[in-house]
Amino acid sequence: MSEQVFASNEKSEQALYESNSVPGEGSDQASDGFTWTDEEEKAVRLKLDKYIIPLTTFLYLLCFLDRANVGNARIQGMADELKLVGYRFNWVTSIFYIVYMFVEVPSNILLKIIGPKYYLPLLVVGFGFVSLCSAFVTSYGGLLTARAFLGVFEGGVMPGIAFFITCFYKREELLLRVGIYVSAASLAGAFGGLLATGLARIPEWGVASMRIHTWRNIFFFEGLFTVLVGLGAPFLMPTHPADTWFLNERERRIAAERLIMKNAGLENEKVELHHISRSFFNINNYICALGFFAINITVQGISLFMPTILRDLGWTATKAQLYSVPPYVCACLVAIAVAFVSDKTNRRGIYLACFTFLAITGFAIMRWATNPNIRYMGVFFITLGAFPGGPGFLSWAMNNASGPAVRAVSSAYVVTLGTAGGIVATWTYTLKDAPKYPTGHTINLAGQIFVCLLATGGILYCKWENKQRDLGRRDHRLNGLNEAQIKDLGYRHPLFRYIT
Repeated sequence: MSEQVFASNEKSEQALYESNSVPGEGSDQASDGFTWTDEEEKAVRLKLDKYIIPLTTFLYLLCFLDRANVGNARIQGMADELKLVGYRFNWVTSIFYIVYMFVEVPSNILLKIIGPKYYLPLLVVGFGFVSLCSAFVTSYGGLLTARAFLGVFEGGVMPGIAFFITCFYKREELLLRVGIYVSAASLAGAFGGLLATGLARIPEWGVASMRIHTWRNIFFFEGLFTVLVGLGAPFLMPTHPADTWFLNERERRIAAERLIMKNAGLENEKVELHHISRSFFNINNYICALGFFAINITVQGISLFMPTILRDLGWTATKAQLYSVPPYVCACLVAIAVAFVSDKTNRRGIYLACFTFLAITGFAIMRWATNPNIRYMGVFFITLGAFPGGPGFLSWAMNNASGPAVRAVSSAYVVTLGTAGGIVATWTYTLKDAPKYPTGHTINLAGQIFVCLLATGGILYCKWENKQRDLGRRDHRLNGLNEAQIKDLGYRHPLFRYIT
């Protein structure tokens, strides 16, 4: 019997497994006597890591790259050519998140119905094609339209990939994997600056009626590459553990059985109305969604405006693009390290709370320091402190939302509310505040303090709720229920324990 557990009370988990109400994690025996060793399970997990994590990370990297490249294009001549004066650039970035926010939950429900093998690659092809077409816009209105369509396709990608990963991994394995794929956001920021510098230098080309140059090259070539990757993705992407093409028959069964026994309900259960309402009434979801909202104000704002902020330090466009790379690289490495430690210790909130102090320090420096080099150091503090928060809050929500249908809705719901932070982010840095942007830095400083309070409150709530269950104060939920209804209780089952 594996020693990995998802509850804080081992006796509770064992009772949960034996009752067959909400199967327990980490068992090495199926109900029909099929058994496997810890070594075999580890080998299966490593194979999953080898194929699924690079694939999902790369797809999300392309997603974030095609979202954030508008910031790189802005300082390479797009703002002047399309006359993005006043608040126009803010509206261009805002319309994307407004559409994005309303797409996420419906998209994840469709994903649950259709399956990820073709649906997720379809989204990738879609946003890649929109990015490619953005190279041909000739007006402010055209750019607004393109960004709105980009939101339609990108809206389902992050919650979709998050749910896809939960279909292959246990709760205590989750944050590291989600952390790796969400770290693609910081990688995209790093690659975005390098790619923008190189692509903008491609000589002008195209037909007489539409010449492609500088900022247009950024959209065209990044979009074209994304479309090609999306077309090839279905050949690599499995639907669920039982049909994973890179595992043999025994490995596929181990991959499937180890997950069936951890969840309330089967992985192929349909999303019903009570699953949706259960997601909306999960207090932990609200904590994580609000945390994700505040984190997104920083992450999306920095991703969109970092090239502009660095240029306004007095640097050239090329220097600003290149100097945006190191903070993202450092943030990526730290985010993955935090996710690894968090999974090993089976804790979420403590790391979310502690890392906000780095971001708070960074925004304090950006708000009140005057030396450009000192302010650039503040950018490092900001990215190091903020970027681990996104995967942390998303994983925390999915950890405490069982079973599969509730997880699918919860992941989309948390990301949807979090996306509202992206809308706020598009208005935190405006031209009237340039070059020091005191309003934007103050908003983000307050947001990071709010994140710290939320993470602390989340820890206290989860500990309190676990204590109520230890004392038997949730046992009444089993009264009058049949076996199927008990199995469908998910995180509301008296023996389920929240991860803190």
